[in-house]
Amino acid sequence: MPRIRNIKDLALSKPDPQASYPNIQALYGDGSIDWNLIETHLHDMLRVAVSIKTGKISASTILRRFGNYSRKNKLYFAFKELGRVIRTLFLLRYIDDVEVRKTIQAATNKSEEFNNFTKWAFFGGQGIIAENVLHEQQKIVGYNHLVANLVILHNVEQMSRVLAELRDEGVEISPEVLAGLSPYRTAHINRFGDYTVDTSREVTPIDFARRILRAAEEAVAAKRDNEAAEER
Repeated sequence: MPRIRNIKDLALSKPDPQASYPNIQALYGDGSIDWNLIETHLHDMLRVAVSIKTGKISASTILRRFGNYSRKNKLYFAFKELGRVIRTLFLLRYIDDVEVRKTIQAATNKSEEFNNFTKWAFFGGQGIIAENVLHEQQKIVGYNHLVANLVILHNVEQMSRVLAELRDEGVEISPEVLAGLSPYRTAHINRFGDYTVDTSREVTPIDFARRILRAAEEAVAAKRDNEAAEER
């Protein structure tokens, strides 16, 4: 269930132009539903819905066609009427049911928190995808989510370990305490790494020939030891 932006500016549609609702009459300002139009094009609407669900055509293609021929396409207006019905029912339920509002708000906050977390993890290039190739964009988004999920897994594992230790020490872990935890903690994560350079340390020059020779000698010695072990 979505959280609709600018919900205060939306108007409800009446099921009948003669209907009157004294207590919420001010909410109705979008006219009445044209049920005849929906009934006339119902079969075509179902055909479009089935085509999208079975993958024969994409929703974006349908919307593009509707956008290009919206003034002439009766099916477009039928879908628009059906959308007014669905939106009115949803808004009425949203206004009437406190639990629905709580559920939508909690889910939206969780989604936004995850999105902010992935943006935090995607710090290279200021979080901007410069590639203009679809499969490259998909890879970048996929890798970004992979890194974010790995950090989330680390956070959850560490918090679970600390909670288990506190519980073993006799500390009561209440639901209120757990409700205040979040896997999107970032204060303890160093995104950029920690590189310490000791300029006073003397570094011995590398003798590549000697290192290669030593590696070869070690490989020959290891092979000799393995053969001796097999003979024994």
